[in-house]
Amino acid sequence: MAVAALLAGAPAWADEAVAAFSSGTVGQLPAAPWRATRLPKVPHETRYGLVEDAGAVVLRADANASMSGLVHPLRFDPRTRPILEWRWKVSDVPARANFGTRQGDDFAARVYVLFDYDVTKLPLFARIKLRLARALYGEAVPAAGLCYVWDAKAPVGTTGWSPYTDRLRMIVVDSGTADAGRWKSVRRNVAEDFRTAFGEEPPALSGLAVATDTDNTGSSLTAWYGDLRFVVAP
Repeated sequence: MAVAALLAGAPAWADEAVAAFSSGTVGQLPAAPWRATRLPKVPHETRYGLVEDAGAVVLRADANASMSGLVHPLRFDPRTRPILEWRWKVSDVPARANFGTRQGDDFAARVYVLFDYDVTKLPLFARIKLRLARALYGEAVPAAGLCYVWDAKAPVGTTGWSPYTDRLRMIVVDSGTADAGRWKSVRRNVAEDFRTAFGEEPPALSGLAVATDTDNTGSSLTAWYGDLRFVVAP
């Protein structure tokens, strides 16, 4: 799955706060600026909607050999609020998923953090690769991004570049089925993760996205996402 098609068509404007799923209405999609997007070459969309779970309104994603996502534009310096917090839950993982490969690039749950990176800072060869990727997958292929995933088998802490672009760093933060059906809380310092991945200070954020995808492996599963928020470092 390429993040380009997920971000294509996202609103041009942005806000500094992430709209909370918990403030939405059960049975509907999350309120703007969240926006549902799909991949044009994938015939089946993952279905998203707000549901009540344990007294809270959360986002539910039902995937059946499908792929689509929800995108939220943002605009602020991540060094001011570098900590991204969220919780999620999955019913299962794609059994035939294979981290780092295109044919196995399926995940029960993903959270993307995209950065407004200045492409003129890239070496010539990197700019050429990015230009080719955007020609294939669209102009929204990120010049720099992080993707936190609940993987099928790779151990927590595994990292690697997306099989679609080496400008998107994949980070396994949950894995396997031992915690299937349980809410897991995640807390990441996105500024520090950016420095580790790219070796420089992070630029401004440009967007956030969530996605549950099973189109490559033909799997069926459900994921739930709680509110996402950026907070100051302790």
